[in-house]
Amino acid sequence: MIRSLRNLLRLFHVARILARHDALFVPSDAGWLALPMAIARLLDRRREPGRPGQRLARALEEAGPTFIKLGQALSCRADLIGEEMAADLSDLQDRLPPFDGAAARRIIEEDLGQPVEALFSHLDPQPVAAASIAQVHLAETTDGRAVAVKVLRPGVKQAVARDLELFLWVAEVLEATVPEARRLKPVQTVQTFADTVTFEMDLRFEAAAASEIADNFRGDRSFRVPAVDWTRTAERVLTTERIIGLPIDEREAIIAAGLIPEKVLAAAARAFFLQVFRDGVFHADLHAGNLFVQADGSVAAVDFGIVGRIDVRNRRFLGELLMAFLNRNYRRAAEVHFAAGWVPADRSIGTFAQACRSIGEPILDKPVHEISIAQLLGQLFRVTATFGMETQPDLLLLQKSMLVAEGTSRALCPEANFWMLARPLIEDWIAETMGPEAQLREAARAVREALVHMPETVRRLDKASRALAASAPSPSATPDRRSGGEAAVIWLLSAAVIVLMVLHILD
Repeated sequence: MIRSLRNLLRLFHVARILARHDALFVPSDAGWLALPMAIARLLDRRREPGRPGQRLARALEEAGPTFIKLGQALSCRADLIGEEMAADLSDLQDRLPPFDGAAARRIIEEDLGQPVEALFSHLDPQPVAAASIAQVHLAETTDGRAVAVKVLRPGVKQAVARDLELFLWVAEVLEATVPEARRLKPVQTVQTFADTVTFEMDLRFEAAAASEIADNFRGDRSFRVPAVDWTRTAERVLTTERIIGLPIDEREAIIAAGLIPEKVLAAAARAFFLQVFRDGVFHADLHAGNLFVQADGSVAAVDFGIVGRIDVRNRRFLGELLMAFLNRNYRRAAEVHFAAGWVPADRSIGTFAQACRSIGEPILDKPVHEISIAQLLGQLFRVTATFGMETQPDLLLLQKSMLVAEGTSRALCPEANFWMLARPLIEDWIAETMGPEAQLREAARAVREALVHMPETVRRLDKASRALAASAPSPSATPDRRSGGEAAVIWLLSAAVIVLMVLHILD
């Protein structure tokens, strides 16, 4: 009862914030939760300019850190909220007024267990950036290195925990009282969102993501990730090499520096392609504030708080899907969906191919520099919901990242197309990873993995067969035979010999 009352009061407070920005849209299927929202709307509703998504973005900024993150997550769900609102929320500015520099010093000393003076010869008390979760201070280490120090906001963990509790409570109420809402799995959705946001509360995870992507690009001079200073990094503090460069959307400044925007964009497109397809781990927040162009024309990325991952299988399907659309092979685009299991097998592949055409033609008929693959995928995910396609969280995050990356690329080079630059790379990658030789190598790897686990498999089969033999009616009722375990061992060893011969041929 106390939990419900506490969350109801918090819900009413948030509803009033939304109402003040004319962004309180009360759904017809909200059940009895619609009552407090309707009251809040009557008390505080104001007329504000802008599209609904723009008004909602402003309201979420006022509501606090967790709601900003919620807006960013919703920007991936054009299938639920529509393309226009998703696009407006993708521009949601993750920024808040900075907190006091003295509080930042105190957090640094508490988490690193040393006085600031023992760690840094200089720490700027004024942050250069302040977001919902943390802010960044420029500093110099005691050994003379220029660094950036990210510090978690005081009290942000408690605020996020309170809001996540509200989201979970609302989801539970919806599942219990509104049958129509159950198909959206609100509780499971909130729990997934909570895992993501909680992950951002520990800056060591962000450090690990930056370090992983840096390893993937080791020796690559066209894309850089700042090195992590692990001795000055903890749960609430992240110290990295300082990146010096021009924001990637400052086209005129980049030209004035003697650099060619088209070459810079090509480097950025290549880096994004390699992260997604080669590595399967990608920076998922590629707005202009996180990408810098350095003096040699290379691109450097910062802020790895949001990172996406795609497994090899989905990478291959995604690559095939993109090429099918770019080649306007809508039948193949439909076949990829069915092969991936994204669309139930009992649906009509011909009808789905027709749906793919209805999405692709209006977008691909535009001038090359206006073609948006992110918009294409967004519409595709929206349409495929009617065919029973299950939500693919990794692909939704990628689609949102692509949308931001495309917007950034147009500011840098309006006449070029981000994805046309990456197209040859995608074609080469598909040929390399999906040709006959690649398929044989993949089969060989799968067999090797099976052989590694063979002893355990044999042990389990032997145990199961002995148990089965022990439960047989009587020994006299069965003919003379080897135990099931011995038979299984002989069969598996024979298979292993054959497999080893095949591996030898493949290698």
